Amino acid sequence: MTEKIFKNNQVMVAGEIVSDFEYSHEIFGEGFYTVKLLVNRLSDTDDIIPLLVSERLIDVTGEYIGQKIEAKGQFRSYNRHEENRNHLILSMFVREIEFIDEIGNRKPNYIFLDGYICKPPVYRMTPLGREIADLLLAVNRAYGKSDYIPCICWGRNARFAGKLSVGERIQVWGRIQSREYQKKVGESQVVNRIAYEVSVNKLELKEEE
Repeated sequence: MTEKIFKNNQVMVAGEIVSDFEYSHEIFGEGFYTVKLLVNRLSDTDDIIPLLVSERLIDVTGEYIGQKIEAKGQFRSYNRHEENRNHLILSMFVREIEFIDEIGNRKPNYIFLDGYICKPPVYRMTPLGREIADLLLAVNRAYGKSDYIPCICWGRNARFAGKLSVGERIQVWGRIQSREYQKKVGESQVVNRIAYEVSVNKLELKEEE
């Protein structure tokens, strides 16, 4: 069962560390730390992906900014309560980490998810006429938990996704992307935030086994 759970949420990224390790939390005496990884897109833009790493995988007190790594793991979510509402926090939970000299022919940003639609899809058109659909995917984890992963589809995939129903099981392939946005706080203050989502390249509807 655990092996099946690992297979339904697979991430591989390769990029450059651009922050120090910052303490996140502890579970059963094992400390977990966050670090930011800069990952190049095929276009001129980059994504900044937050990694959650156990102190057992790496010496978190070291200086690593500017070094390149390849990491494998899963895309995880948890709810953080703030400002009287829940805020979905997303990060890559790292299971393997390797220091590398060059990205080379490695997959710089790959994700596969197998989960269930848990919110009605939102299909819309951009002002420039591009089709988009937003999905929220519940991906099962061990011990009865689930991760809730926002996904965004384009073009033909968006048209297909827009017709899907809550509870249907789908598989998606794509990449993790970061997107900056502004959030109004109080009457006049605006803060910059970063949202994370899966940009879907391929989408399949699955029949229950």
